[in-house]
Amino acid sequence: MSEARANGATRSVKVDAPAGVVYALIADADKWPLYFSTMIHVEQLEFDGERERLRMWSQLGGQLKSWIAYRHLDPLARRVQFWQELPAPPIRSLGGTLNVYPDGPRNSTLNVYYDYSVVDDQPESAEWARLATERHTRTQLGDIKDFAELWYRLDDLMLTFEDSVRINGPAELAYDLLYRAGDWPEHVPHIARTDLTEDTPGIQELTSQILCPGGPYTTEAVRICFPHAGRIVHKHTTPGPLLSARAGEWSVVPDETGVTVTSHQRVLLDEEHARHARHEHGSLAALRRQVRDDLGGESRTLLDLARRHAETAVRML
Repeated sequence: MSEARANGATRSVKVDAPAGVVYALIADADKWPLYFSTMIHVEQLEFDGERERLRMWSQLGGQLKSWIAYRHLDPLARRVQFWQELPAPPIRSLGGTLNVYPDGPRNSTLNVYYDYSVVDDQPESAEWARLATERHTRTQLGDIKDFAELWYRLDDLMLTFEDSVRINGPAELAYDLLYRAGDWPEHVPHIARTDLTEDTPGIQELTSQILCPGGPYTTEAVRICFPHAGRIVHKHTTPGPLLSARAGEWSVVPDETGVTVTSHQRVLLDEEHARHARHEHGSLAALRRQVRDDLGGESRTLLDLARRHAETAVRML
């Protein structure tokens, strides 16, 4: 098999935030689906305090790609070295270095260098890889800049919460209800319409029209399904009103006495919309409660539907 090697590239961006803040955002891969618009899901496979192994799912060149990557974290130098163990085809190898340099107490420069090679000596593969990595890098640099410059507000804008239900029925049936999101409008009052596609088994793209007192809105999401683990992770690529990012997970966990089904959610309030909405809600705390109640209410409706679906079909003794 031949290999065409592309030239490396270096990109930089000035950030109006302390270098330590920028590095912390880069180091915390668990929150990348909230910070990076193209990142769908990240799972930490190994971590010893310095070296980290990650499984990632991201939109790359208009396609959902998955790969395993290693990172070496150096917080003192504010440097992250990365390389991919199993790159997504047609990329054969990819690696590089991220450096954060202070430009004073409240400003910094983020620099990334990367190089890669492609499988087979095909011009179309090389061109796709060049464009995909270039767009991906520029998008991620822009995303990090945007969120880092909100560093003094991120704790106020981020919400993490979960809702659970106990089920006296088979875990498989509870999971089945959550998996078949295309059927939700038949049973859920606040979901007017869904359009679900699953061209690759376990990878779903879901568009939903949601009804709410403020008027209907449309969300788009990518869902990655792990049936053997009883998990469905999701990232809302169009998150809905008041939000700049939304990600989460459905988990179905059986035990000796039944099943616990949980909706885990993480969201970031949109700064501009939140500023205007505070006048209606009276305070940021009231707005946070409203968002939590609205999204939690939607999840609890689906959790109750999963409970009824599992318990009606088979009663566990």
